[in-house]
Amino acid sequence: MMDTGPTPEDVERIRLLRKVTSSRQAFNQMTLDELKRLQFLVEKKDYTHDRKTRRSKARLLRNINARIYELEEGRSIWGA
Repeated sequence: MMDTGPTPEDVERIRLLRKVTSSRQAFNQMTLDELKRLQFLVEKKDYTHDRKTRRSKARLLRNINARIYELEEGRSIWGA
C-alpha cells in the first residue's frame, strides 16, 4: 500500500498537540471543545510500538482530563 501522507485527523492532532506543548498558558487557554477533540484524537492513535511515547500519551491524557474537569466544574484548582 502506498503512503498518501497524513490524514486530516493526523494534521488536526498535530496542530492541537503543538498548541498544547507550546506553553502551559496556551494549554490553559484551549477551549473545552478543543480539549475534548484532542483527547479523542490522542486516545485513537496507537502508540503501542514505543514505551516512552505510551507514557507521554498517558500523562497528556491525565492533564487533558484534569483540565476538562476544571472547565466543566467552572473553576480552576489553582484559582486562575
